[in-house]
Amino acid sequence: MEGAKTNRSGAMGGASMNVPLFVTAAHELKSPLALMRQLSLAIESGDCSPAEIARISHQITLTSERALRLTTDLTRTSRLEDSLFTLEPINPMSLCEEVIEEVRPLYWAKGRSIRLEKRARPLLALANKDLLRRILLNFADNALHYSAEDSPVIISAKAFGSGEHVRVGVRDYGPSLPTDLSSAHSLHSRPESSGLGVFIVNQFAQAMQSSVGTIRHRDGATFYVDLSASTQMRLL
Repeated sequence: MEGAKTNRSGAMGGASMNVPLFVTAAHELKSPLALMRQLSLAIESGDCSPAEIARISHQITLTSERALRLTTDLTRTSRLEDSLFTLEPINPMSLCEEVIEEVRPLYWAKGRSIRLEKRARPLLALANKDLLRRILLNFADNALHYSAEDSPVIISAKAFGSGEHVRVGVRDYGPSLPTDLSSAHSLHSRPESSGLGVFIVNQFAQAMQSSVGTIRHRDGATFYVDLSASTQMRLL
């Protein structure tokens, strides 16, 4: 059963983090860098078979790509105020499929799965495709750490508010979220969460005039972004 929907203006208010952004960024990058170092040392030990070396090398590539996504997002947030992001009608289902294809190798490497919840009727949302893609990649990266091995992460897109809005969400099955998400330190049930992802997605959402939020479940959480539905779709 779903928990109560959190307040979007407060629960995802990552811009008012309690620690300096550069400290949080360093914390977030520490994990993938430590993993890559551990994997490279395993190769250097000379005890790995060719098949193991190939597997480890592939995991290093996937981990480095995740770290690069984070640094790219951080760079982009510093330029948001000086940039004008064009909003256009996009098909959120098609974008979700692109995101899934990008993160699926990393999910496979971690023994996890991710899939798209199908829908019969088409949707069009008003958004900046690049920023929305970065938000969904951030959500998918977060879900990877907390999803259960026997439960897939599910990405979905749904209309609500009499068709005036579109919600694109990423649902994981893992530890439940605390009631208060406004502080990075409140994410004790999800120890790898530094709060940086919350800050980034808030910045990206604000830049394209949308909002982000969470829904707490007993067995995980849904992170979502709410977009305005395209007027083109309303005329169909």
